[in-house]
Amino acid sequence: MDTPRGPGRATWVLAGSLLAAALALPAESRNLGQLPAGQVPLQHPLGPQPLRDPHTVPGAGLERTAQDLPLGIWPSVENSHITTPEEAPFGMKFSKEIEVFNPPLASSASSGPWVHSVFAFTHSWPRKTLFKRDSAVTHRLYGDISRDFQGTSENGVIFQKCAVVSVQSEWPLAHVRLFVNNTRTPTAANLSDLFLLDNITGLMIRESAGNQTSRGFQAFRKKFLQVGDSFSVSYTASLEARDVGSGDILLLPAQLSFQSSSPNRTQLKAPFTITAEEKITVLPNHGLHAAGFCVAFILSLVLTWAVLFFMVRYQCVKGSSLTRHQVQHHENKLEHSQFTSADGVNEDLALNDQMIDILSSEDPGSMLQALEELEIATLNRADSDLEACRTQISKDIIALLLKNLTSSGQLSPQVERRMGAVFKKQFLLLEKEIQEEYDRKMVALTAECDLETRKKTESQYQREMAAMEEAEEVLKRVSERSAIECSSLLRTLHGLEQEHLRRSLALQQEEDLAKAHRQLAIFQRNELHNIFFTQIKSAIFKGELKPEAAKMLLQDYSKIQESVEELMDFFQASKRYHLSKRFGHREYLVQNIQSSETRMQGLLSTASAQLTLLIQKHERAGYLDEDQMQVLLERAQTEVFSIKQKLDNDLKQEKKKLHQKLIIKRRREMLQKHKEQRREQLSIAEASGAAEDAGQYLGQWRGLMAEHSAALEELQERLDQAALDELRALTLSLSEKATEELRRLQNLGMTQELLKRGVPWLFLQQILEEHSRDLAARAERLEGEERDRGQEGVQSVRQRLKDDALEASTEEQAELRHWERLIFTKLCSSAFSLSEEELLGMRQEVQGCFAQMDRSLALPKIRARVLLQRFQTAWREAEFLKLDQAMAAPELQPQSKARKPRSKSRSKIDLLKKCTEDKIQLFKEQAPEDLVEKVRGELLRERVQQLEAQEGLFAESLVSLQFQKAARMARTLWAYTALLSIQDLLLEELNSSETLTKSACMQILESHSPELQELERKLEDQLAHQEAAQLQQALDSWQQWAGEGPALLQEPEETDSERHVSAVLQRALSKGQKLLEHHQQSLREEQEDSVVLEDLLENMETDTFVTLYGQELRLASYLSKLTMLPGGTLRRLLTVALPAASQAELLAVLDSVGQKHQDHSVENDGSRVQADLGRRGILKKTCPPLRERVIFSGKGSWPHLSLESTDELTPVPIVGAEAVDLLNTGEKLFIFRNPKEPEISLHVPPRKKKKNFLNAKKAAWALGMN
Repeated sequence: MDTPRGPGRATWVLAGSLLAAALALPAESRNLGQLPAGQVPLQHPLGPQPLRDPHTVPGAGLERTAQDLPLGIWPSVENSHITTPEEAPFGMKFSKEIEVFNPPLASSASSGPWVHSVFAFTHSWPRKTLFKRDSAVTHRLYGDISRDFQGTSENGVIFQKCAVVSVQSEWPLAHVRLFVNNTRTPTAANLSDLFLLDNITGLMIRESAGNQTSRGFQAFRKKFLQVGDSFSVSYTASLEARDVGSGDILLLPAQLSFQSSSPNRTQLKAPFTITAEEKITVLPNHGLHAAGFCVAFILSLVLTWAVLFFMVRYQCVKGSSLTRHQVQHHENKLEHSQFTSADGVNEDLALNDQMIDILSSEDPGSMLQALEELEIATLNRADSDLEACRTQISKDIIALLLKNLTSSGQLSPQVERRMGAVFKKQFLLLEKEIQEEYDRKMVALTAECDLETRKKTESQYQREMAAMEEAEEVLKRVSERSAIECSSLLRTLHGLEQEHLRRSLALQQEEDLAKAHRQLAIFQRNELHNIFFTQIKSAIFKGELKPEAAKMLLQDYSKIQESVEELMDFFQASKRYHLSKRFGHREYLVQNIQSSETRMQGLLSTASAQLTLLIQKHERAGYLDEDQMQVLLERAQTEVFSIKQKLDNDLKQEKKKLHQKLIIKRRREMLQKHKEQRREQLSIAEASGAAEDAGQYLGQWRGLMAEHSAALEELQERLDQAALDELRALTLSLSEKATEELRRLQNLGMTQELLKRGVPWLFLQQILEEHSRDLAARAERLEGEERDRGQEGVQSVRQRLKDDALEASTEEQAELRHWERLIFTKLCSSAFSLSEEELLGMRQEVQGCFAQMDRSLALPKIRARVLLQRFQTAWREAEFLKLDQAMAAPELQPQSKARKPRSKSRSKIDLLKKCTEDKIQLFKEQAPEDLVEKVRGELLRERVQQLEAQEGLFAESLVSLQFQKAARMARTLWAYTALLSIQDLLLEELNSSETLTKSACMQILESHSPELQELERKLEDQLAHQEAAQLQQALDSWQQWAGEGPALLQEPEETDSERHVSAVLQRALSKGQKLLEHHQQSLREEQEDSVVLEDLLENMETDTFVTLYGQELRLASYLSKLTMLPGGTLRRLLTVALPAASQAELLAVLDSVGQKHQDHSVENDGSRVQADLGRRGILKKTCPPLRERVIFSGKGSWPHLSLESTDELTPVPIVGAEAVDLLNTGEKLFIFRNPKEPEISLHVPPRKKKKNFLNAKKAAWALGMN
């Protein structure tokens, strides 16, 4: 206990006292529940405990490791800890640690006047924050070690390292005990050749029976330990304060290896940790505290006011300019947010850091798996970057088109600004919608995956329980040892099945997420097109944009979108190639470092085995007795273990330092490169406003992205190679150093020990020379194997680059788009008639189809992994089924004649064990190689199906539209024919009832004939006018093409007449493709004009039929008035004439007939116009709207009706004596008349009509349909 100091020394701790006052309460709060000072017994928990993290301790210093002391990093100790701090005289403490584990003592080595150093032997499990989690390392001393446990093995052997701390002396003393207990368990066995190695680095051993080495280890050996027995080793050790600083941690594990019933040796570890703590006791002076507080308060107040004054003044000066700057660049910030986002750069840097983690990993076996996961994450990130680039280019293209339209005078600047603002608003709303939809999809997918995982896990658990119950029935009749072995095999098999299930579920979830990302990307692309087309329609409707200008704008947009898709195909192919090259190179680097690791372990194993072999050869030669051999073997094994421990520890520490160094270097260079490329991308995006055309803008993007990809990949490859070189150099230097130490131990240390025991020098020299040659040969063989693996890695990288070649991928995608373009063009040209609005919708749909013809980067890779996993599962299940069938019918299996007959239960347990072992082996075996080709074929088939589905959907929509038009006209003709039938029946009725004479009927028909003739004349004039206009347009287009076509070949000719012909031919060949494209474009425009004209003609004919229907409706109304036909009878007639009409349609016709009947006698010009409008409404009621109709192609051309008066009325069947089948429905209507009765019928003689290309086209189409 220190005594209080005088006031003269208080000035040294003025600031420290303020800090101590703030920390005094937490320090005192930890004094509860402490034991009195003295010896503190530490408990002995059974079994291994979870590892802790010492770096989470506040105030912890540097960890004492093998770089400082010759020991290894081991997991933490399995002992309890007790908190016993020392009370301070004035109740104030300052502790650098969270816990104090044993009472402190006064020490002359204290760092200050009120500082004491305290050391405690601590236990790991009560506090999670005190110890670092380190992976256990298995060291093969000699032979093979079958299992590596920590604390307790599976056969019931318990190994612990415990301590009791005594603080009564000047230095804390620890009474350490190593305890081995071979408990009685069903799997217990006698142990032999027990070798115990204890790490005592940094401790001063006072009383110990072990053999100490110069490297901080002591060894103990026991030849035999029966089941149920135990033995322990005790010794006393101390630790001086001046050797360890506060917060340092000493990891001193112990290791036990022994031989049991298994053929290989088993190794156990008992972790043990020492934590040094420092406690400061402060004796405060209250007067000085008060003075110091006042001075500090005044100074802090003055500084605070000064800082606030300057901050306010600085903000006032720069506030206005900053606001203007933010307003000026707000729109640009929104536009280019995809490129300026810091999150994307940070994510890219984090992905690149993972490569260093993989290369510096301590588990070489998991490197390739980690690299594959990194590749998938990188591909997903690349997809996001490309999608952001596509969106930005599309926005810039729209702005560029509007600017060009304004510069040509077809759009006013005010409208351009308004449309630009609307586009930006719509784009922001779309981004918000995409984000919300993404969040919803992620929540839904997560819930769905959790549910699927729960179901499959429960199903797997039920199968395992059923298998265990079935096995238990068999195991009841066998020995306990066989039952335990079989149960262990079943548990291993079930563990492998669970791991396989987790892998499958993880891959399926990864595929679902990738598909969701793809769907959102496609949705965003289609919505961008939809926004553009919708705004153009709105501008046309408002009159802000002329239809001709809108048509040219849409044509330009379609052409530019084709160029954008080609550009994105290039970006995607380039990205795929560079990423394939990057990860192929990284896979080669991982294989290289694995080869170096294998070479290092091989040399160390050979050098350590030679030590054992050297001693055994002398024992077999008779120069050493058994006791001498055991002593030398024990010492050799101790030294070998020490060297390997030091190597592992040095590797871990040096890799940790190098890892941090490489990460900092990589981040610095990558961040600088990203900043440079981001500035260039922003400059390109901002320069889009100054670009003259879209082609120039897209060309700038193409060159920039190609340059950026090449530069970035070059930097990545250089950094990866540099990291590998440094890590490999570090590993090789340390391993060579360890190998040299083993050789020195063999040539010097062990040689001296053997010579001391009288071994002949010549015999020893001969063995050493032989070992030297063997080691050199082994090193050369390992180098050769490493070179061979390196060559295989190079070939693998070349094959990978060949599969993902940039030119081949780009050409394949270009050919695919060309083929799909031909298909869509052919489908569009097959349309008979389309309006301008429908044609615009077709273009938009085509753009949507082309927008999803690309291949994403990540989804095919993920889908391939899922398919491969699925095929492997199917193959494995088929093999399992064969094994189960063989087990169920063992009599069918061939048996050896020499096999002795065994009991039935013994045979069953052997079959069960053999079947289980075979299933376990199937999980370890590689699946057949043909599964990879099967996966490729399945991916190709799925892509073909996807493209065919797009074609089918587009064709279906197009056919549906045509069927709607045909169905509309067929219903119109049907209604008109039914009306004529009713007129015929009414005239017959009037004639038969002698209400009207034949002359009166003829007079009625003659009064109706001029209206029909006038209507026909108007229709003929309109058709002729439209045909002439189209013919003139086609002639102008042909003249334009004829003038522009040869002009493409007009170039300055060479003066040399001998080369004139060859020059012309060369120019013709070079311009042939351009001429062909120009001609195809002209042909497409002609086809579009043709279908639009056909739709216009159809509308004219429809309007004519509407007028004709109204006239016939008036006549039918008048005739029904004359016949005094009841409403019910008329309704029945309509039902017979229109059997497929709905009730609402029949009622509409009846109302129209009644209305005409009332208005016929007082009809004038005004009422006629009103009646015409009503007739149009009636016809539209019988014909559904355009968007609700279904497509059907009618037969033949529409009839041109004429009505001519003749002297004699020629009977013409109204619905005919023949059956009429409308719309191919199969329904036929038959009307039978009495031939003796007089007939009054309309005479509609055939009339020659001028043929044109539309009627010829209709006729040809009708013949094709027939």
